[in-house]
Amino acid sequence: MKRLILKITAYSMSVVTLVGANSCSDNFLKVDPLGTLSDQTLANAAGAEGLLIGAYSLLDKVGGAGSGNGISSSNWVFGSIAGGDAHKGSTLGDVPDIVSVETFASNAAVGLFNSEWRVLYDAIQRSNEVLRILELVNDMTPEEKAQKAAEARFLRGHFHFEAKKKWNNVPYLDESINYNNGNLNVPNTEDIWPKIEADFAFAAENLPATQSAIGRANSWAAKAYLAKTYLYQHKYPEAKPLFDDIIANGTNPLGVKYDLVNFHDNFNAERSNNAETVFAVQFSVNDGSNGQNGNRGDRLNGPYNWGPAGGSGFFQPSQSLVNSFRVDEKGLPYLDDFNAVDVKNDQGIPSTTPFTPDETALDPRLDWTVGRRGVPYLDWGIHPGQAAVREQSTGGPYATIKTVYYKGQEGVYSDATALYGIYTTISYKVIRFADVLLMAAEVEVELGNLQRATDLVNQVRGRMSDPATWVHGYIDNNTPGLGFSDVPAANYKIGLYPTAFPNPEYARKAVRFERKLELAMEGHRFFDLVRYGTVADELTAYWQKEKAVHTYLGSAVFQTGKHEYYPIPQAQIDLSLGTLTPNPNY
Repeated sequence: MKRLILKITAYSMSVVTLVGANSCSDNFLKVDPLGTLSDQTLANAAGAEGLLIGAYSLLDKVGGAGSGNGISSSNWVFGSIAGGDAHKGSTLGDVPDIVSVETFASNAAVGLFNSEWRVLYDAIQRSNEVLRILELVNDMTPEEKAQKAAEARFLRGHFHFEAKKKWNNVPYLDESINYNNGNLNVPNTEDIWPKIEADFAFAAENLPATQSAIGRANSWAAKAYLAKTYLYQHKYPEAKPLFDDIIANGTNPLGVKYDLVNFHDNFNAERSNNAETVFAVQFSVNDGSNGQNGNRGDRLNGPYNWGPAGGSGFFQPSQSLVNSFRVDEKGLPYLDDFNAVDVKNDQGIPSTTPFTPDETALDPRLDWTVGRRGVPYLDWGIHPGQAAVREQSTGGPYATIKTVYYKGQEGVYSDATALYGIYTTISYKVIRFADVLLMAAEVEVELGNLQRATDLVNQVRGRMSDPATWVHGYIDNNTPGLGFSDVPAANYKIGLYPTAFPNPEYARKAVRFERKLELAMEGHRFFDLVRYGTVADELTAYWQKEKAVHTYLGSAVFQTGKHEYYPIPQAQIDLSLGTLTPNPNY
């Protein structure tokens, strides 16, 4: 399902009444404000569907109350940069709010937090508008109304989940909360997990297994999100049967059974909606929106002044992330000392100076995740290193890949009319099947089923064992468009764990590390570290490694009991007239 271009506003909260000065009767002329739609207009199947599409349209966080640089469905700032996957990139003075997030120097006045809050609660209210109008609809069967309500509650659950994992202490807004009822100031003192669970459980019960478009939520996506909600609360026994069912029987919205596909197909605009898609945010281009319906939230992210037009050099993978892809002689990761040796980079080496990439063994997922000097960058050419980086002292030597389209797709899967930024149709996977397998592996570890956990991790690793799925060199480096050779671009190696994980401690470490590799640069890392309870130690070690090159990280400090969650925006506290309580220690 492509992002809706038609803008549908929430229906009128009030009616403007005009009274004639010389009226000789008590007749009044009532006129709805321009640009609004009344209950009477929307109280039908078409109106409910339009409002639902309006709620779906904010999955990309564009066009709502809080849109802006750094606000994205992918959570590249709040999840990946905060979690050590990447640095902000560009220059220190370009969108400086992101630096405060990266170094945990933020306070409640930082605009990014208010923008994120506003767009999420705008989307929640759009979801609630659907539920409110369904109560007035008469041209739908009870079953049809239940299905629309299930989609709205799935979306409401998703947006509340996004808020919960960022701020923890957040208000839950259902369809009874609106301006007309005078009850908008809802406190944030209640744990809202049970209500998020209820939304996903209702959606799982009332959504069909198949839908008319890949972008709509189906029952399997709802079950996956419900299981993820249990996982975040460490409710492992409740999550296990759901994960088992999804893995054995789940299908994407088009009825295709879940499966692992070629790893990079998930990030190839032409193939990104596939059997691995559990729930994804959809984008469209060349539709008259000048790129605004493309993946606008990630438009800053890509090589600078090289490759795709419009890249601003943001979101640069960290050296620590790149080092995580080193493997031993068995093709297994270095779980404890991955940072003991740096993968060779060109930090401070001019692009005119000869450079040979690292020849040591690396997990083949690295070069589908990170652009690095001397290695093909999709079909754009050999990544030139410093020439494609805006400021190495800030961002380092690497570039992101997963949100970048192929040169051969330019103007078809990218927007040919956009004046600024990289706009593409690569869907963002909120949940993909590999994510499901690794969440299920976590559950199995905590329930003591170590062989099953090993098998699930090996299933994810095993899809990269075919050399055909690796990055290959070009037939001709001077003409990348001619295609790729049969020669791998680097010394790739990947192995499976040969026996069951020996104990829960090792299993926990292996599963968590696999998530780090598989889902790198996809907005999950910080939230994973928080729920693991390891965030302080992990980030402290990360900063110790990175600050030698990135001196601005020298002031970064993680305060336990504070920085696990972001500050409640001061603007929202003020608007709530004190109903909202600040998060601890802010």
